Amino acid sequence: LLILGFLSALAVIALIAVAVTQNKPLPKNIKYGIVLDAGSSHTNLYVYEWPAEKENDTGVVQQVEVCKVEGPGISGYSHATEKAGPSLAPCLRHAEEVIPSKQHQETPVYLGATAGMRLLSLENKSAADKVLSSVEKTLRSAPFSFQGARIISGQEEGAYGWITINYLLGNFKQVLYQQQSGWTTFLQSLKSVSETSGALDLGGASTQITFVPNELSPESPENLLYFRLYGKDYLVYTHSFLCYGKDQALQQKLARDLQASTSNNSVFDPCFHQGYQRTININDLFKNPCTSAKKKQVPFSQLYIQGEGDYQKCRRNIQKLFNKTNCPYSSCSFNGIYLPPLQGDFGAFSAFYFVMNFLNLTSEQTPVALDKVASTIESFCARPWHEVKTAYHQIKEKYLSEYCFSGAYILSLLENGYEFTEKNWQRIHFLGKIGSSDAGWTLGYMLNLTNMIPAEEPAVPPLSHSSYVGLMVLCSLVLVSILLFAWLLFHKPKCLQKGIV
Repeated sequence: LLILGFLSALAVIALIAVAVTQNKPLPKNIKYGIVLDAGSSHTNLYVYEWPAEKENDTGVVQQVEVCKVEGPGISGYSHATEKAGPSLAPCLRHAEEVIPSKQHQETPVYLGATAGMRLLSLENKSAADKVLSSVEKTLRSAPFSFQGARIISGQEEGAYGWITINYLLGNFKQVLYQQQSGWTTFLQSLKSVSETSGALDLGGASTQITFVPNELSPESPENLLYFRLYGKDYLVYTHSFLCYGKDQALQQKLARDLQASTSNNSVFDPCFHQGYQRTININDLFKNPCTSAKKKQVPFSQLYIQGEGDYQKCRRNIQKLFNKTNCPYSSCSFNGIYLPPLQGDFGAFSAFYFVMNFLNLTSEQTPVALDKVASTIESFCARPWHEVKTAYHQIKEKYLSEYCFSGAYILSLLENGYEFTEKNWQRIHFLGKIGSSDAGWTLGYMLNLTNMIPAEEPAVPPLSHSSYVGLMVLCSLVLVSILLFAWLLFHKPKCLQKGIV
């Protein structure tokens, strides 16, 4: 009886132990990475995570946190370079709270500076180097694994934005793992794996266009970049136009207006609302490389701008920024830059989205027709300044006053610069976020960098499925056999009793 009881208990314990061990939740094997986007007007810190086991040699990266750094972009510290790095400290401390402390030392942190720092480097390389040195010092003092702080090229910025858009839209592979109820949830892509979308990026100092052309041309090979993602090869066209971000484009326009003006220090500007006034220092207007070539000696130190609110006149002024007279290739965008025929859908993000969203041109399910976009911007520009200021009192005056120009500039850039037409305009989709991630170059940067991070074996149960099933069956058979033998022993059948008699 003792032996049977012992064997029964042993079999039950074995069954329970195997089931609990095999079915306990597997530990999450998550890696983290940090990318700082040091733009011309501000810096954002993004925290990304991905499972340590990779998909076809590329990590499945997802944004989990964003922190906006207070103050200007790091290029704005050119006269106080030692303050550039410390400005990042609050967001780095926030990242420490988001990422588990035991993973701080293994978490890579990268800073990529874009067109604002490209301009500062051209204008004052010594100041740019000091800014990057200050930034590096702060990043090295954080508990993360510092991997570099550098000025990325316009090509990189455009290409990484293209990677972000296509990754978030699920264009790189049929199935994407997304962290909704865990990494095991599958999101089935609606598009064919072979299709990709183009990317249109607009910042303060530069703008980028990137897409996979239908036909590869030997023209302008410097505008082609190669990527390998999720086991597939991609050759993309990309070009970055420095000085054609919305802020620098406005500076260029004002410099042109001043060139065309008489000795009068007052200029009527059709791109600002009627009743709006602004004063600009002449030295500030011509101090950067985007406008220095247009410098004009004038007998005054300040320029007084008065708004007219005339959209059509504003568009004509802006179009002068795009030189379409000389094209040494089969087709060009502007300023003699090669542009293959536009292909497929385009995701337009950053300032493209922010401006269009302000004008309520992104909320509809289907893209808004080009003529409606133009009429909406024209109506907004025609509103007097006092009315606009009252209606949008919560928005800073500098930003609010420039939405008319920015809207007109975006249309000019897309129509006159890249030659989008009424026919293919609706293939442009203005994107702020896709899922939980911001549209921009940083996620693509992180995604590409994960190719250099070694994959780890996924956590697996202690037994294979077949071994687990076999062991459970064996333990069950042993337990049933013991119970049957005990029943036979204590409840002898009549046939056995007669045999004994």
